[in-house]
Amino acid sequence: MNTFKIVIIIVAALFCPALLFSQTNYFVSPHGNDTSPGTATKPFATISRAMGKARSQSGKINVYLMRGAYRLDKPVVFTSADSRQNGSTLTLTSYKKQKVIISGGAVLQLKWVPYQNGIWKASVEQNVQFDELFVNGQLQHMARYPNYNPSAHYLGGTADDVLSPERIARWKSPGGGYVHALHPSQWRDVHYRITGKNNKGGLVLEGGWQNNRRMGMSEKYRFVENIFEELDTANEWYFDKQAKTLYYFPPAGLNLRTAKFEVPQLVSLFEFRGTEGKSVKNITISGLVFTQTVRTFMQNKEPLLRSDWTIYRGGAIIYDGAVNCRLVNCTLVNVGGNAVFFSKYNRNCAVSGCQISNAGASAVCFIGDPGAVRSPSFEYNKFVPIAKMDRTPGPKTNNYPKDCSVYDNLMFNLGLVEKQSAGVELSMCQNITVSHNTIYDVPRAGINVSEGTWGGHIIEYNDVFNTVKETGDHGSFNSWGRDRYWHPDKRRLDSIVAAYPDLALLDVTRPIILRNNRFRCDHGWDIDLDDGSSNYIIYNNLCLNGGIKLREGVNRVVENNIIINNTFHPHVWFKNSNDIFRHNIVCAGYLPIGISVWGKEVDYNVFPDSASLSEARARGTDIHSIYMPQVFENPVKGDFRFKPGAAAFSVGFKNIAMDSFGVVSPKLKALAKKVNFPLGVVPGQAADSEIVDFMGAKVKKLTTLGERSATGMDDIRGILVTSILPGQATFFFQANDVIISLNGKPTNSLKDLQKARMSIIGTSAEIVIFRNQQTYTKRVELDDLK
Repeated sequence: MNTFKIVIIIVAALFCPALLFSQTNYFVSPHGNDTSPGTATKPFATISRAMGKARSQSGKINVYLMRGAYRLDKPVVFTSADSRQNGSTLTLTSYKKQKVIISGGAVLQLKWVPYQNGIWKASVEQNVQFDELFVNGQLQHMARYPNYNPSAHYLGGTADDVLSPERIARWKSPGGGYVHALHPSQWRDVHYRITGKNNKGGLVLEGGWQNNRRMGMSEKYRFVENIFEELDTANEWYFDKQAKTLYYFPPAGLNLRTAKFEVPQLVSLFEFRGTEGKSVKNITISGLVFTQTVRTFMQNKEPLLRSDWTIYRGGAIIYDGAVNCRLVNCTLVNVGGNAVFFSKYNRNCAVSGCQISNAGASAVCFIGDPGAVRSPSFEYNKFVPIAKMDRTPGPKTNNYPKDCSVYDNLMFNLGLVEKQSAGVELSMCQNITVSHNTIYDVPRAGINVSEGTWGGHIIEYNDVFNTVKETGDHGSFNSWGRDRYWHPDKRRLDSIVAAYPDLALLDVTRPIILRNNRFRCDHGWDIDLDDGSSNYIIYNNLCLNGGIKLREGVNRVVENNIIINNTFHPHVWFKNSNDIFRHNIVCAGYLPIGISVWGKEVDYNVFPDSASLSEARARGTDIHSIYMPQVFENPVKGDFRFKPGAAAFSVGFKNIAMDSFGVVSPKLKALAKKVNFPLGVVPGQAADSEIVDFMGAKVKKLTTLGERSATGMDDIRGILVTSILPGQATFFFQANDVIISLNGKPTNSLKDLQKARMSIIGTSAEIVIFRNQQTYTKRVELDDLK
């Protein structure tokens, strides 16, 4: 009987393959009709109609979207009813690679008339919300003060007098406006909605909840928007809700009659809504463009345990209860909040081959359910007492993302609205692989791990640069480890780890691996393992500028990394940290803070000079380490390999491949920006007489009596400014200045200067110079210290 069944199956497979491998195709076109049969010649008009038909079919389903824009009035929702059995898929894709746009924006029908001072106005008859405005596909700016400046360091331009009584008095009805500001410590941004004025003429605000360490707003870095009286320059707009009138200051040459005006209406475009018991399975989205969703900064309220983050649990595409779902070769652009969001239970899902840019918040987030966390706390200063702590390792439910991947994606121009954002954000998830992505031009970290729950991530072959551009005290890769063991009082934390060393690994149950990445951060650290980060294996990374920082934690192994123009920053380690730092290349002596016990092993490293090695040995480390001239194969082209026979190999260092970072698909490679390779001072290699570039000037160590006499110095010390670089209108230096100190550290050699530069933790520092027999002090931004 069994043989007979097998024969029947084979015959069916040979002569009637459709019986076993059925495939159904549906077609959709913006010019179609939902009463049509959904064929290539008579397509449906809507995606939802095609999905409805697909639910009644078994086997593999292809939904082909034909060229054009699909403007949604509500999200497309996938449920367990849309799932395919294992071995078959439901695929939504563009037909023959035609350009297909999924848009949450509505096109406005407007008749413009002149208003005044270059401003035009139009009545809006449609029932639409106004959050962002696009004109011919380009984002415009709400009327704001100060006016938007693309070259500004922070927030597109800030001003000290944004909330001055004089400024506020100019605003007749500011209700509905927004105040945007950096956190006082520049750890992210905060946002407030203006609800009106009080009886003293001041503003009434609501908000400020967008940071998990609430300290109000910066008094310096802030701006206001959506204020009618601030409509005063090209590309600004204001919508009067009461009068239903749109005011707009068009740029020169814009034809208002033919221009297309669009306003986003939806928070999300595609939603996968399932549960662990009824998951959405085996659905692939491919080759589509997603655009124009509304901003979510005022909905960003949920704290991510004790990290600095709060988050809005949503995005242009949201997966919640998905299994074996894929987002492939898509473009997400001009979305107001997060682009792709994996919330709670998700398994074996992937984002690959995508371009994600111009996003209001993060590119890809994996965020689990805090209900899966044992003994959770939700603010920096909170702590569950050990006597009440659940000491069972790992999660208590399955309601979190696991075994997912982010591979071969190009992500840039992120965090346009929300500055606590990242290319990839991981929180309360496990076994996420982040591989071969290129991430740049972001306000904070390129890749962020908010806490240890629950480890197992592999972060490899990524190219991450131009990071921490609008914040401070952070890195291209950043992590926190404020897991259940961690306490905000450092003395109590030390005593906890000394008495209960196993507590630190209750949440990060599996190692987190960083390998074969290239990082460059000019405003912080290349790799920043902050508060409590534990159970990391970090190897074969090329760090181009910011160095590697390890704050307190346990079981970190850092080996075979190349740290260019910087060094190793160990901070306030536990006495029983069990940390290892070996076989690494550093370009300066270590910069420890509060280290009494140097972990399990710090040795077999390569220093640039005998002085820095001797300094390390005096602390009891690096007995077998060496120093050598750090002459690389071709650093101008980014090749930081040593030549055969280099002494570095004698202590166990191995060359790292220099051609495997970032995206791999030819299309994305051609689009990706290239990282700049550092050409700055390498401490220990610069002779006293050598002249190097610093902050738009040529500088050298002051060494001669003649230089002392010419500058008027009382002694032979400091760094002499010999000239200003051509085309560099330096804001501060003049020829013959002497740099006395930087960041509170004396600068009596080029090595001192570089070490002082590397010691800066925030986004600015004080520099002291001597000029014309007087001392001057100025606070400079980290951007200028290049």
